[in-house]
Amino acid sequence: MTLLVPLYVHPGEDPGAWARLIGAAPRTYAVVLNPASGPGPRPDPAFTAAASALHGAGARLLGYVDTAYGRRDAAEVNYEILRYREWYGVDGCFLDRVTAERRGLRACRRLVRSLRSLGAGTVVLNPGVHPDPGYLRLADLVITFEGDWSTYVGAFSRPGWTARHPPERFCHLVYGVPEALVPLAVRTAGERGAAVSGPVTGGLPNPWTEPTPALTAPAG
Repeated sequence: MTLLVPLYVHPGEDPGAWARLIGAAPRTYAVVLNPASGPGPRPDPAFTAAASALHGAGARLLGYVDTAYGRRDAAEVNYEILRYREWYGVDGCFLDRVTAERRGLRACRRLVRSLRSLGAGTVVLNPGVHPDPGYLRLADLVITFEGDWSTYVGAFSRPGWTARHPPERFCHLVYGVPEALVPLAVRTAGERGAAVSGPVTGGLPNPWTEPTPALTAPAG
């Protein structure tokens, strides 16, 4: 079990959160950088320093890009990833709000191919639900659940086709997890076929302002 960590708080606002993340970098699948709902208009020295420290600690870095369920122009997405690579040396991309329906597959396939040609070694797709199975062929990791703990406990369902793929291809992002239950959330993701997870205690509108407490829990 490894952890995907979106940390959407500025390093200058909460340096302690970033220090904890850097210290636990070897336990992560990847860290998602998101300076300004994207790379922003110019390099941010605080994020440059954080990215350098994370890389030095062995973390894989992904640049956050919102695809707006396929409504954003692919050229804009490509340009943002180029910025991330130039400014922060990211290893790949985290594509948020990705389409889940079969009719969006062709456009998503073209986008992923173009991003890989630009040097995105790792591509993570976040439809937040179980998408058409074809999306698994496009990405290294697909987030098939993003939601609150109560929904995860009471309403999660797993389609049968997921069993045909290794759990390392799936991730569950769960927020609003009581801190004492974070280890249970990690175990539950594994039992539900997702070898990557990211349980956090925060809630809406932005749950991702603290690294998951699972990073500082005893390994095992």
